[in-house]
Amino acid sequence: MNSGSSARTAARRIWGLLYRHLALYRRSWPRLLELAYWPVLQMCIWGFTASFLAARIGNAAAVAGATLLGGVLLWEVALRSQMGVAISFMEEMWSRNLGHLFVSPIRPWELITALLLVSVVRMLGGVLPALLVAWILYAYNLFSLGPVVVLFFMNLMMFGWAVALGVVSLILRHGAGAEALAWSVLFGLTPFSAVFYPVAVLPHVLQPIAEALPSAHVFEGMRGVVLQGIVRWDHLIAAFALNVIWIAGATLLFARQFRQARLRGALLSIGE
Repeated sequence: MNSGSSARTAARRIWGLLYRHLALYRRSWPRLLELAYWPVLQMCIWGFTASFLAARIGNAAAVAGATLLGGVLLWEVALRSQMGVAISFMEEMWSRNLGHLFVSPIRPWELITALLLVSVVRMLGGVLPALLVAWILYAYNLFSLGPVVVLFFMNLMMFGWAVALGVVSLILRHGAGAEALAWSVLFGLTPFSAVFYPVAVLPHVLQPIAEALPSAHVFEGMRGVVLQGIVRWDHLIAAFALNVIWIAGATLLFARQFRQARLRGALLSIGE
């Protein structure tokens, strides 16, 4: 089989895996509602808080509110990307479909590629309604920050994917007992990601942890645009470099745990 034919075959497999997840949403309004529910709820809570502060304090609070809303929206990009991969993988596990997938010619990287594409769809389905709510209720437009927002999105999606691959690896290793990590790991990194405050606010002993997270550099860069009107390219370059390291490490961990799960026969029994 030549390379062109092999690529087309892989693309068909990836599309089949992607369509399998998209079909779940086609006629299920509860699933569609779930995508947007938490991002919109978060936007309402923090948006009303920012509006209250702006009304009581004035212009300084308005700038702080813009930083707050930007942080909420961008953090949802990372959260939805991470949960999109992890939950889609667990849906395969809950339906006892992993064994069926891997007795077929589907390769692990094709499954992961499909899950990453599913996460993009899930992320957009959650974040776009939240962006609309922010614009309608608070006249806040995240894209007013400029084209650099696309780079923020890319970095946070990559970070979410890296964390998700780590979570999936732990599920492959420990089974259903590790499922709760899909909802908790990234929330646990929130204090160190400097979503709502600068890294300098953290105790000195915790600042190296924050500086090792791509997300912290993204939010430092966001505050540079909002508060100073400048693009902090040093933070963006650091975020991309750290994302490469995080994704490489998570990929190696996934490959190792997937191989071990195959040897143990865990792909057939996982989730039981």
